[in-house]
Amino acid sequence: MTIRIGIVTVSDRASQGVYEDKGGPAIQETLREILSCEWEPVARLIPDEQPTIENTLQNLCDQENCCLVVTTGGTGPARRDVTPEATEAVCDKLLDGFGEQMRAVSLKIVPTAILSRQIAGIRGKSLIVNLPGKPSAIRDCLLAVFPAIPYCIDLLDGPFLTTNENVVKAFRPKK
Repeated sequence: MTIRIGIVTVSDRASQGVYEDKGGPAIQETLREILSCEWEPVARLIPDEQPTIENTLQNLCDQENCCLVVTTGGTGPARRDVTPEATEAVCDKLLDGFGEQMRAVSLKIVPTAILSRQIAGIRGKSLIVNLPGKPSAIRDCLLAVFPAIPYCIDLLDGPFLTTNENVVKAFRPKK
């Protein structure tokens, strides 16, 4: 069975074609670097509308069978930034450590990282992770949290993800 990973760019302007989506491609590029197993991206480019974000996340988890869904955009303090609210609305459980780790890493680079509200959570057998919108921050944050992602997906009875250990070493407790 093919490992499917959802990649969602949340951006009013990119979804309208006002500018190019750089976030989704940055996620794909970083995941290609990290993962050593075969996987298939299921990409979506959507506006900052909470019902649309919720429907997209539900579809990727429930219909498209993505074991991992990674979002970019909509995690700041602006009025239209509602990705964390949409993520929380569709998740069964939240995993606060993801947001804490991503902010800790980002704060070493830029003081405004404290404004970032990215979160992560579980929906059924899927892990959803919100990343910031800036491509360099996407890479930094994914590298920071990815060591825990394969084991989290194991715990959800998902596919066995393997990583390129020169980039990220997946942590799995000894049995």
